[in-house]
This record gives sequence, C-alpha cells and structure tokens, in this order.
Amino acid sequence: MDTILQMFQDWAWIGWLVLMVLFFVIEIFTLDMTFLMLGLGSAVGLLSTLTGWPVWVQVIIAALAAVLLIFVLRPPLLRRLHRGEDQTRSNVDALLGLHGTVLLEVTALTGQVKLSNGETWTARLASDAPVIAPLSPGAPVTVSRIEGATAYVRSAHV
Repeated sequence: MDTILQMFQDWAWIGWLVLMVLFFVIEIFTLDMTFLMLGLGSAVGLLSTLTGWPVWVQVIIAALAAVLLIFVLRPPLLRRLHRGEDQTRSNVDALLGLHGTVLLEVTALTGQVKLSNGETWTARLASDAPVIAPLSPGAPVTVSRIEGATAYVRSAHV
C-alpha cells in the first residue's frame, strides 16, 4: 500500500500538467478567464510538487491559489479586456425608446407600427401607458418594451 501511495506521490506532477493543459484548452473556447485562473492554480500545484509535500497539501495549495486568482486577478483582467468594447445597443435593446408611427390602430390587443429604423412591427399599447385610448393611424409612438415579435408602445405626445 505504501508503494502505491509513494508512486502516486512521485508521479503527481503528470496530473498537474494534464490539469493545466485541460484548463488552458477549455479557456481557449470559453474566454471567460475562469479556466485560465484554474490552470494557473494547477501550475502552482505543479510547482508545489518540488517541495515534496504530500498530494493533499498540493491540492489545497493549488485550490487556494486558484480561488485567490479568480477573486483578485480575474476582475481587473476582464475590465481591461472589455474596456474598448462598442457600447452601441443592438438587437432588442436598440429598439427600446425608438420612435415610430401608427400604421393600423393600436389597442391593447392589436395594432401595427412603423419604427424610425424602417421596420414594421405588430404593436400593442403598453400596460404602463398613461393613455388607454386606442392610437389612430399616423399617431407618433415610442417603444417601451419588446416581447417576442410584438412592440409595446405608448403615445409620443405624453
């Protein structure tokens, strides 16, 4: 039994190398910096094999290093990575607050609007709209939310 434990202790560095490579490969596909930190924690575990400490101590050291890296190094790295991103809203977010014109009378159940970006949408009156009366064709509207393929609008005059 002691020979098996000693063999495990002697070859633990291979396990650390395998973990490092695995975490780094996963990081390539996720780009979230979490697996990078876990890989660096595994590198610390690999370095701790040089001390001759038991494997359970190496695991604790590697885990502490990974947790420390995740909470200390990862947040500033992510901020730096996302610093130059385009802040332009897209998809549904770009439609919120957009102005348009009623094509077919808009009620709580039915309607159609043409938005300023040129798109035509099925529309309903927004539940939080101050005007509950139907909006007539030609009336200006503002998009308050999107649910599926329906734009919930309110009068632009209010």
